[in-house]
Amino acid sequence: MSEHPVIEVDHVSKHYRLTGGARSLKAMALEMLRRKTSGVKILRALDDVSFSVFPGETLGIIGSNGAGKSTLLSLLTGTIQPTGGKIQTRGQMSSLLELGAGFHPDLSGRENVFLYGAIMGLSRKQMQERFDAIVAFAGLQEFIDQPVKHYSSGMYVRLGFAVAVEVDPQILLIDEVLAVGDSAFQKKCLDKMQEFRTQHKTMLIISHDLQTIQKVSDRILLLDQGKIIGLGEPEAMVETYGGLNRKRHAEIFQREWGTGRVRITGVEFQNGDGIETDKFMWGGALNAIVHYRAEERIEQPVFGFSIADNHGRVVHGSNTQIEGLSIPFVEGEGAVRLHLNDLPMAQGHYLFSFSSHSEDHKENYHRMDNCFPIVIECSKEFEGYAYMPSSWSIES
Repeated sequence: MSEHPVIEVDHVSKHYRLTGGARSLKAMALEMLRRKTSGVKILRALDDVSFSVFPGETLGIIGSNGAGKSTLLSLLTGTIQPTGGKIQTRGQMSSLLELGAGFHPDLSGRENVFLYGAIMGLSRKQMQERFDAIVAFAGLQEFIDQPVKHYSSGMYVRLGFAVAVEVDPQILLIDEVLAVGDSAFQKKCLDKMQEFRTQHKTMLIISHDLQTIQKVSDRILLLDQGKIIGLGEPEAMVETYGGLNRKRHAEIFQREWGTGRVRITGVEFQNGDGIETDKFMWGGALNAIVHYRAEERIEQPVFGFSIADNHGRVVHGSNTQIEGLSIPFVEGEGAVRLHLNDLPMAQGHYLFSFSSHSEDHKENYHRMDNCFPIVIECSKEFEGYAYMPSSWSIES
């Protein structure tokens, strides 16, 4: 890579003042009064973001809806200005940020192509030289002289992408709009992106298609709530994003309660090789080290667990009492280990719960319901949640 980046984002923030959307004079007066008493609410779409992109690099950008991805690309194109920080770009930039962006609905596809070229600083002659390639790539020969307001969403995207790439930029920014195209057009786009990479051009791509973005990116930037969570090797960033999503999903079903006389302070999951992870293979082992703290001596406590599916429905549960392990007492800090051998569950996401309670089950010291998401990977085919070995024979 070159020492000099083509994109430099230096401590960039973008904040918006949230308003109540008042439509009448009375409503506006009430809104102003509310601001004076409760203060102005600020949405931090991007918050102190810094990174660099180098010539010829393809940077993938991932994150949940509202993470700040589209805001970032809009700042790079200059369609909006940052609240703070600086952005520097080097080289001609072309972008496809949102459906129909830059197209005038009453103009034909042909007229919009030449309009886009003019905006990009290209002469009419230069656009005439590129025009046939643009129309062919978009596959809109029959519709190019129709007003684009009559185009379908797929036609919009095909024309927008064709124009964006055929103006031959040094930097190409692509938002999620590619998802609108059909599979054949998506393949054409991926082939064109690969061509850009071989030409040492720079691309920034937003996509929720994690498999594709992992394949085409040199690095991936992970955003969450306007902040950078990670920037690095694609597989690692996609894995981090997956863990973040699983944790968010688990929060829907989470419940934590109890008297607090014994508190579960953390749970560490390990595979059969002792490696800490939240991904496990069907048929493999899982170890969970459950850390606790008791502020006083507690006699004969019981520790338990349960596993639920991705919708919070319990698949299995047990505890130390059922399994015949007697714990005389706990006091201070300690840990117990749960060992599950030969995991039978089908492929999918699961939610672990852990608990500590009294021997007579009358006092729940601490329960953490559905607080620990894991993933089971499985290549074996069977129906339901768990595998049961079976065999068949023919009765004579």
